[in-house]
Amino acid sequence: MPHPLVDQLRFTRAEWLRAFEGVTPAEAEQTLGSMNSMAWLVGHLAWHEQISWLERAQGRTLEPAVARFGFGEPGSTPALDEAWRAWRAITAAADPYLDTLTSEGLLAHWEVKGAAHRESIGTTLRRLTYHYWFHLGESQAIRQLLGHTDLPVFVGNINRAPYRPEGAL
Repeated sequence: MPHPLVDQLRFTRAEWLRAFEGVTPAEAEQTLGSMNSMAWLVGHLAWHEQISWLERAQGRTLEPAVARFGFGEPGSTPALDEAWRAWRAITAAADPYLDTLTSEGLLAHWEVKGAAHRESIGTTLRRLTYHYWFHLGESQAIRQLLGHTDLPVFVGNINRAPYRPEGAL
């Protein structure tokens, strides 16, 4: 059984997918003012998943092109299907690693550039989950600016990932 924090990340990913229901590629590829496009948001979270669960955790890079969506990189607008393809490939490749995480393992730190990373693996897991929620809100603001109505109600079916104490692993 996955760690409860992994369950929460997976629930959040499902909410991320739900946030894009009814969005066309043309809409997702629009840039409104200084906001990033929704397609960029997908690429950005693919980058964050890859740097965490593939590069730092496993020493491998599956989708090198997502580096252009990293923190501090110049803005760009990818094709939505390209961003989703990378996101799906990266999250699928990350899942077997995520399934190995334990409470003890979440306290560990990866080695990055010869030194312990400043955040524990557990803190990184929480940061990524919260990062999704930040961009979930942004995606819904973009949808409102695009004129979408009847947006998803957040948080959705939380019973898919109910609270369970770590001792119940």
